[in-house]
Amino acid sequence: MLKIHIPYAHASSIFDIEMDFFKKEGVKTLLVDLDNTLDSYQTKTPSKRVYELKDKLAENGIQMIIVSNNTGKRVTTYATELNVPFISSIGKPFARKLIKKMKELGIDLTTSMMVGDQTVTDIACGNRAKIKTVLTDKIVKEDQPTTHFNRLFDRPIRRSLKKKNLLREWRSL
Repeated sequence: MLKIHIPYAHASSIFDIEMDFFKKEGVKTLLVDLDNTLDSYQTKTPSKRVYELKDKLAENGIQMIIVSNNTGKRVTTYATELNVPFISSIGKPFARKLIKKMKELGIDLTTSMMVGDQTVTDIACGNRAKIKTVLTDKIVKEDQPTTHFNRLFDRPIRRSLKKKNLLREWRSL
């Protein structure tokens, strides 16, 4: 396990995190992974709870941006329906494209936070971009076929994080 795999915080789901946490952390932009963080990869349009999350974030002055390794078509359809900005085919775990897009959009990395369900992609990318990260558990059992490979690395990293008490629950921060 590398330092880039250690999240700032852990939550069982993005939907469990209270808005006060984001406000306390000074978050203005929440970068959110799509597949298995917001919805199943098989879901074409946002679920009711994703709309509710987006609305709560907006009410608290926090912009949601979807960041995904998935293709433009899938992410475009989903994000357009939700009416939020997005970055598709982002190349997580690498942060170069994320940093470039954030600068283009005029978004301050120091007031951003990344939320995702994989240590080897989402958390590594956020940490490489030097932004706070929140690791969530996956919300549905099924994964995209390509994600099965990532899980081979993710599972032992999670076990190691738990064993070394490096998974700090967001409520305790």
